[in-house]
Amino acid sequence: MTTIPALLPAVGPDFGAVGGSGQLRQIVGALLTFGLLTAVLMVVVCAATWAVASSNGGWQAAGKAKTGVLVALGGAVFTGGALAWANWLLDLGATL
Repeated sequence: MTTIPALLPAVGPDFGAVGGSGQLRQIVGALLTFGLLTAVLMVVVCAATWAVASSNGGWQAAGKAKTGVLVALGGAVFTGGALAWANWLLDLGATL
């Protein structure tokens, strides 16, 4: 005796027919990598500015550099998370 699901054909979208997902993954990866490198560079610059300003007694510059470090760290975290999220969405879209 055969079951009902075995009699039904496999119905679903053919994502192999839609091109460009590989290119989209490369473009998103390149843009997010550029953003991540920029954020890391800003962390280095702001940390160096913070160190120099605090050693010379420039408390206003040190405070602004500290804020810059925190903003750049937040940008790096969000950019890394966006890269992981974009890859997850592209993988999820291929399985729908």
